[in-house]
Amino acid sequence: MSVEVAIPDVTPGTGECPHWEDNTQRLVFVDITENSVCRWDSVTGTIDKVQLEDAVGCIVPCKKGGYLVGVGRNVAHLDWSSQKLTKLHEIPLNGVQNRLNDGKCDPAGRFWLGSMGKVLTFEPLAFDMNKAELYCLDTDGSFHKRMDKLTVSNGMAWTADHRTMYFIESIPGQIMAFDYDVSSGNISNNRTVVDLGNLDPSDPDNLGIPDGMTIDTDGNLWVAFYGTGLVVCFNPQTGKILRKIEFPCKRTTSCCFGGKNLDELYVTSAREGSTDEERQSFPATGSVFRVTGLGVKGFPANVYQGNC
Repeated sequence: MSVEVAIPDVTPGTGECPHWEDNTQRLVFVDITENSVCRWDSVTGTIDKVQLEDAVGCIVPCKKGGYLVGVGRNVAHLDWSSQKLTKLHEIPLNGVQNRLNDGKCDPAGRFWLGSMGKVLTFEPLAFDMNKAELYCLDTDGSFHKRMDKLTVSNGMAWTADHRTMYFIESIPGQIMAFDYDVSSGNISNNRTVVDLGNLDPSDPDNLGIPDGMTIDTDGNLWVAFYGTGLVVCFNPQTGKILRKIEFPCKRTTSCCFGGKNLDELYVTSAREGSTDEERQSFPATGSVFRVTGLGVKGFPANVYQGNC
């Protein structure tokens, strides 16, 4: 196994929500605090960026063209070539300054995305509590709230049999599982499969704050941990740690499988909130990293199947 910098210094703010486009061999991702979406061509090495009007939490491709993005409190369609942004839905203002955060498409092509409360401080990391929700944009264009009274909605993944959905609530640090109905999109039987418990940064056993997530073809979860520079693989059936990968940065944020054989792990990171000392110790912070030689593969990423 090896860890390398795939795209250096690409996100001076907060890199997040990587999505591998299997048909084009491109990686799309966002820089939340720089209000931008990025697209990297793994064949040519070209990086394109589109600047948006507000913090952008997530991006997913649409089968019929363009992308869906969570921008501020709005779900919108982005036409990449024209950079036209068409707003589709807006979530209500809740708390100090809530916004949309991580998002992903389910096996039926619905777009799930969550919100989060305002970041109050970076050191220690603190949020406006219990102001977040989890939403779903169905393929018919209808928009539904699925959960509320969350603090930071984050990573999502679905099992190969389409019967279980996994979801991270970063604060208080839990990986949840739901019974998932692929035909309706309904979720039920909420339970915690991994409880990170103590998020005290001074605890030597602290993994950090669970952030973005992906799933491999063995059904194991790969979770990026903010604050410690780790990606950790869990068996969700037992809650046990299978592997830990260390990165040359502290603020790893999310991950996805990519590459021609979907056997490379791409990991985003954040520079926003880092200190001068931290940047001197970890000059690659804000880069996208690539892990090879893991011996596992991911699934082709789902895209939105509805009309935009």
